[in-house]
Amino acid sequence: MIVYASTDIKYFPTQRPCYQADLVAQKEYRSRSELIKEALMKYLRDKGVWDELFAYGKKIGKKMGIKSEEDVNRIVQEYRNGN
Repeated sequence: MIVYASTDIKYFPTQRPCYQADLVAQKEYRSRSELIKEALMKYLRDKGVWDELFAYGKKIGKKMGIKSEEDVNRIVQEYRNGN
């Protein structure tokens, strides 16, 4: 048996990401490259959405004078208590 080792995690051949990608690609009748390209595009699209959401949150927080997580928690509690 071949064991691929990093500093603290051991990988067996069937657990390697490329092996798993090959299995998925094979089941979906496409190449590993196509699978990885789709995964990368989804990641970049999702990351862009999250980046936009965080930027919007920062902008609104700045307008509301929110400077810390404690401010956010206080505002949430006030809202929940109907204040």
